[in-house]
Amino acid sequence: MNAVRNVLNSGSSLGRPLDRRGFLRLGGAAGAAVLLGGCGGTSTPPGAGSQSFGSGATYDGPKVTLQFWNGFTGGDGPFLRELVDQFSREQKNIDVHMTVLEWEDYYAKVPNAVASGSGPDVGIMHIDQLATNAARQVILPLDEVAESLKLTESDFHPTVWNAAVYNGTRYGIPLDIHPLGFYYNAAEMQKAGVSQPPTDAASWADTIAAMQQSGVQTPFWVTATWPAHLMFTGLIEQFGGSLYSEDAGEATFASPEGIEALNWYVSWIGKGASPRNVAEDAQATAFKQGRNTLTWDGIWMMNEWNTVDQLDWGVAPVPTIGDRPAVWASSHNFVVMRQQEQDQNKLDAARIFISWISERSIEWAKSGQIPARNSVRESAQFQQLQTQSALAEQLPNVVFPPAVPGIGDITIPTYEKAVNEAVLGRKSVQDALTEAASVANKMLEENRQKYGA
Repeated sequence: MNAVRNVLNSGSSLGRPLDRRGFLRLGGAAGAAVLLGGCGGTSTPPGAGSQSFGSGATYDGPKVTLQFWNGFTGGDGPFLRELVDQFSREQKNIDVHMTVLEWEDYYAKVPNAVASGSGPDVGIMHIDQLATNAARQVILPLDEVAESLKLTESDFHPTVWNAAVYNGTRYGIPLDIHPLGFYYNAAEMQKAGVSQPPTDAASWADTIAAMQQSGVQTPFWVTATWPAHLMFTGLIEQFGGSLYSEDAGEATFASPEGIEALNWYVSWIGKGASPRNVAEDAQATAFKQGRNTLTWDGIWMMNEWNTVDQLDWGVAPVPTIGDRPAVWASSHNFVVMRQQEQDQNKLDAARIFISWISERSIEWAKSGQIPARNSVRESAQFQQLQTQSALAEQLPNVVFPPAVPGIGDITIPTYEKAVNEAVLGRKSVQDALTEAASVANKMLEENRQKYGA
């Protein structure tokens, strides 16, 4: 599958096969499907029960087969399949059967399969799906897994480690982080006399001016579609704001900071640095053609740029346009599915499988990911992966969605729509964000009623 069509996988397989925007449209469908538990709150962590994942670094039980589902249908899939096959070859008593679905199908089928007793044993979920599936008791708490494997915050980047916790309970073991990055046409930058990629608002403006003077008419294509709303997610944080209040009880993206952030993004159209009405994916195509020379997109796009023989490209952290660095990111996490009758041997085997892949995630990083595990990310092998190691510098500044159920439902009809309307000039930045925030607040209240406060 074309890497441009692979989003949060690694890229990130995200139907047609499901395209990049498709994954972020899954929230509503996934939330509707995951109605396994009651709608009210409970004092018991969702999915809690008598299950135990055992302890120790090896599995000595009878032979078991683990069903492992994920959505890695793109160029990243073979990297993970090779790891899974290697694990099965090395383990005397554990065989892993990997099933790959489009992410859209995956998030729709998993809850129903779990409810019917035919779900997988182990799976992968994006960071913004953990709370929803935990609240609906699709996935099990993994605090015991972390404890038995002696995994703590010190073994991972703290942001990604803590993002997998919902209501004080862990539901994911992080595999990776995949942020946006800043890609530039190195040949055109050199031609324009720019020796270093821009790092802030002033050097960004200077770079655009230099490129225009050197003959690149529109060096920064401002898209109204993907990944514009992800760029906005980082920009609002850079300007001191946020998408939601700290408790995620209120949408705050129509704040002065949000308005300033989106105005900055839209302004490049009026300044002539971008064509108007950039079509979906046109900015990526133009980058490959050398017409769009400065672009922000996911780390997984490294695979796409590498398919173009004549493209001389470089990568750097997203510039800090506001007062502080910030960048959108997501993360793939291992999860263990709830079963109607838990098999202790499979739980023990799942723990070993998760640990084994995590320890060897340098191979997964080669697909276009940043390992969540410190020991892998700090290795000499990882430092040799130029794009991944360059974008790993952003990890202290990544912005994840809040860990509340149903948060993925809200993106598309609210701030993503607002960014689209503002870029296309259909509404002013302030009107677009204000109207979207009103819709988001209604949806947040509906989610509180739906999932329990």
